[in-house]
Amino acid sequence: MSETLNGKIAAITGAASGIGLATTRALLNEGASVVMVDRNEQALNDLVAELGLKAIPQVTDLLDADSCNAMVPQILDKVGHLDILFCNAGTYIGGDLGATTPEAIDRMMTLNVNAVMKNVQAVAPHMIKRGTGDIFVTCSVAGHTAVEVEPVYAASKWAITCFVQTMRRQLLPHGIRVGQVSPGPVISALLSDWEPDRLQRAKDAGGLIEPAEVADALIFMMSRPRNVTIRDIIILPSAFDI
Repeated sequence: MSETLNGKIAAITGAASGIGLATTRALLNEGASVVMVDRNEQALNDLVAELGLKAIPQVTDLLDADSCNAMVPQILDKVGHLDILFCNAGTYIGGDLGATTPEAIDRMMTLNVNAVMKNVQAVAPHMIKRGTGDIFVTCSVAGHTAVEVEPVYAASKWAITCFVQTMRRQLLPHGIRVGQVSPGPVISALLSDWEPDRLQRAKDAGGLIEPAEVADALIFMMSRPRNVTIRDIIILPSAFDI
């Protein structure tokens, strides 16, 4: 039997677009309240006006250390407690290592890895005190296989796979479930760095999935009975060859 999400309070990073926005919509449809975390204040304001009172804006720049560190305390000031934290914000670098820059590498590792670790570290004491909670992280199929065309991105997602699965073991005794969702290519802003020919080939071949299809899997993970943890779901477009 599934667990109801009605009345739950979730926070989602990168909530103004892509998987984050799709999951926000899905949770709201289930009766949850969602703190939408994003650095794009105007986008957040527009979305909460559309989505209603259960959508709560939280402007945070995860690339800024002070803003990142303040995120969880500011969220708790607004909503009192969190049942679910979904660390979804991320960025992408594809292509040969020599084609990127040290600054881009730093930005990716800060957003894809460091911010996730800091967000989980910040929310864990709150959830431990309550004796319950769910933490989910957007990983990638690139966190499970060495993708030649994206060495920096894949390395960041391998790091996240390790972090999620070690934290799952650490937090389980406290009643907290930790899991990850690992999509293949999703039609989102992250693919803006793909080479145009590669993106078009993937679209033409049916090698991309929609954010809402990832959100469906997350709702399944979040709604399992408390004795069940979905440690990872790998979601691939059927025509995706890896």
